[in-house]
Amino acid sequence: MGVAVSIIVFLVSTPFYRNKLPPVSLFTRMDQVIVASVRKWKVPVPGDPKQLHELSLDEYTGSGKFGIAYTSSLGFLDKAAVESGSRSPWMLFPVTQVEETKQMIKVLPVWAATFIPSTILAQVHTLFIKQGTVLDRSMGPHFEIPPACLAAFVTISMLISLAIYDRYFVLMARHYMKRPRGTTLLQRMGIGFMLHVIVMITACLAERKRLSVAREHNIISKNEVVPLSIFILLPQFVLMGVADNFVEAAKIEFFYDQAREGMKSLGNSYIATFLGIGSFLSSFLLSTVSKITKKHA
Repeated sequence: MGVAVSIIVFLVSTPFYRNKLPPVSLFTRMDQVIVASVRKWKVPVPGDPKQLHELSLDEYTGSGKFGIAYTSSLGFLDKAAVESGSRSPWMLFPVTQVEETKQMIKVLPVWAATFIPSTILAQVHTLFIKQGTVLDRSMGPHFEIPPACLAAFVTISMLISLAIYDRYFVLMARHYMKRPRGTTLLQRMGIGFMLHVIVMITACLAERKRLSVAREHNIISKNEVVPLSIFILLPQFVLMGVADNFVEAAKIEFFYDQAREGMKSLGNSYIATFLGIGSFLSSFLLSTVSKITKKHA
């Protein structure tokens, strides 16, 4: 009922939204630079960046945009801003557009590196819950804990660790590393990656213990409950929350911060894509391991 009301409210209020569509798609702007660079691959890039094509400050100010200073990285793309005399479409673009494209390309390695952490994050709602379904979930004679409830400890531990991070960790990091943030976003992400390794080691140890107890009691059926408390899984849920404090917060801030003005939405889309790809990888790994272990168990 609540979802239906939300949909109705959304549809009724949509005509009143201020939705200013961009004149050109962000992907099109990137494609234009790449195509122009390829088409002018024989054209030399001048040694002086001032000779590259760029709009005037007044033109940017009038459109409410900001120019971006030239950088020497990914120099091949600079060919898109070289004036070759051709008036063909998709041949000449300003330095600012070239720099926007460079920036979004340069974050792709970090974007790809987040696939595995996103896969591990997806385990919370797949493998970890599946482990809990075959463990002893009783609390007293009349109550059983739903396995999915343990996922709440991820949020709880993340909130607690976030407060500790802001109150103590950042202050210590500022003192030793002499940076306002304490650590860079990539360093914060790296700490989270190491914590993810510890999370999976903890999950592995819990699974080995579960299998050991199952063998001791000669439990073969997948529907039989192993006489082992579900709270043996609690450490991996708590550690996941601590890791998320480092990884997820840093990923969101990094991709938003690195995207230039006018391309923030594309930076945000990177966040959604690695979460989606991580979920697909998680499903693939679980189904593959399940098939293999069924054959050789």
